[in-house]
Amino acid sequence: MKLRLFFLLGIVLLFLSSAYGEESEGRRFPSLISSLDVPAQLDFCKERVPIEIQGIKERLEKELLLSLWDRPQVILWLKRVPRYMPHIESMLKENNVPDDLKYMAIAESALRPHVSSKRAAIGFWQFMKDTGRKYGLIINEHIDERRNLFASTQAAIRYLKDLHEKLGSWTLAAAAYNMGEQGLEAEILEQGTDDYYHLYLPLETQRFIFRILSVKLIVSNPEQYGFYLSEGDFYPPMEFDQIQLAFSQDIPIRIIAEAAKTHFKAIKDLNPEIRGHYLAKGSHTLLIPRGSPKNFHRQFHSLFQQWMTSRKEAIYIVKEGDNLSLIADRFNIPLVSLLIWNKLDLRAAIYPGDRLIIYRKESEAMGADKGIGGEGGDNL
Repeated sequence: MKLRLFFLLGIVLLFLSSAYGEESEGRRFPSLISSLDVPAQLDFCKERVPIEIQGIKERLEKELLLSLWDRPQVILWLKRVPRYMPHIESMLKENNVPDDLKYMAIAESALRPHVSSKRAAIGFWQFMKDTGRKYGLIINEHIDERRNLFASTQAAIRYLKDLHEKLGSWTLAAAAYNMGEQGLEAEILEQGTDDYYHLYLPLETQRFIFRILSVKLIVSNPEQYGFYLSEGDFYPPMEFDQIQLAFSQDIPIRIIAEAAKTHFKAIKDLNPEIRGHYLAKGSHTLLIPRGSPKNFHRQFHSLFQQWMTSRKEAIYIVKEGDNLSLIADRFNIPLVSLLIWNKLDLRAAIYPGDRLIIYRKESEAMGADKGIGGEGGDNL
């Protein structure tokens, strides 16, 4: 049923591309059969793939066909490559590990920082929480460096180098990365071979190296597979300045954005490891858009002081009978804003005497009669 649905969808897509004047690209898109004409000599990290063995060839062809069938996804891979891949390549080179490992990031995440798996692996390199922490990634309620390109790539390099040292092969290292080294070592011991291509492994791991190889073939020569992208089609490279910040309490990300003369979204996009709307207290290395004001730190300090002043004036003390919804209605603010300002969950309980932050805008005049700000209010 699924295959029939995919077939019908493919026909519809071909029809639509024709209707919108893309016949020329359609004519240049090679047949799937001709796409299987792979090089007679193929390697992963300079380790030979025995493509002459029929079963090996079949496994490669399957993954190549599945990749090529999802043509929109391949186009997105290719468009993202200039944005992220130069940084990954540079780090691989600096650490003296094979360049082919870069294709793992595409096979794992399609170069998407926020993607997660059913097993809760997250980020560019799809780290599980425990493995990420083992290799130095900060993963907590405030920060998840699995989503950070630089931190996660360095962690992946360290992990793969350890696996290579233990297993003696980059192919086995990649397989162990996928299924776990203890499981792979057990299978090697039980089956009496350390040749990945002759090991019976979990099906996902049996496919994993071939998925990486299909990515390598397509990304290395997209025109051969009918993907003709001009320079203007690619997403632009990441351009940023790096800053160091340290503060003694959590601060809103919007203050950083204002100091950099940009938007909240721009800061979150450059720093996808930040969770939520606040940056936790402590020292941070952050990326801001290249060309941000040279007086960023002065701007930030000024905005921070303003925010601190407004925060002290925005304390509401919870009274008997209050709940979050009633308080939000009373001050004519969205309930979600109240939760964000106070870093609360919707199910959080509040009690008389608790202090809540409520920033006044159009309700500025409510002041003392609502118990916020002013001489007669319940502010600190």
